[in-house]
Amino acid sequence: MISAIAIDDEPLPLGIIEKYCQATDFISLDKTFTKTGDAKIYLEKYPVDLLFLDINMPEISGIDFYKGLKQDTMVIFTTAHVQYAFDGFELSAVDFLLKPYSLERFLVAVNKAKEYHSFLHRKESTEEKHIFIRSEHHLIKLPISDILYIEGLADYLKIHLENGKILVTRATMKGILSRLSDKKFIRVHRSFIVPFHRILSVRNKNIMLAGDREIPIGISYEEAFLKAFGKG
Repeated sequence: MISAIAIDDEPLPLGIIEKYCQATDFISLDKTFTKTGDAKIYLEKYPVDLLFLDINMPEISGIDFYKGLKQDTMVIFTTAHVQYAFDGFELSAVDFLLKPYSLERFLVAVNKAKEYHSFLHRKESTEEKHIFIRSEHHLIKLPISDILYIEGLADYLKIHLENGKILVTRATMKGILSRLSDKKFIRVHRSFIVPFHRILSVRNKNIMLAGDREIPIGISYEEAFLKAFGKG
């Protein structure tokens, strides 16, 4: 069961969220708030899994309220103003609901939260076959086996897939590597992570991948790579 609260300065939207949550069997809407200050006090004592959060609030915007939370909580933003959508997705929102929204659209959003919640609370002993990536304002379930290699670009990553497509996501090399098995992936350069099974050959400090892609081996990563690859 996913625990949730809803925050909106207008009672009517809160009533709709309550009604829609009752139509699911996996969302427990514990409380609703019309004031962000009251919601913040509640969250400090009773953390929840999910927030339904209006963006256009009188005391503080939903965007700033969510930025100020110390706990890692999923959020579905709600608003009548479409111009706020991109700000919401920049904060890695599960989804964005534009008022007025139907029950069907609401269920799409909460099912995304359900799947992401299941991923976050997976059993540690179970080897994951997928990771979730946020790209182009979507939460994408990406099969790990589809990854050809990962390229780092400042605060962004380009995930190159075997079908030639590229997913761009805001993340760090360290962060993405922590979500991948160290038995299957290795960082070989400050800007590149490769899966072992994609490596065809190693020559002159360069890795040849399927598709004739050549990846350089960084000096500071060479020893660890050669040891892991069985060459050292």
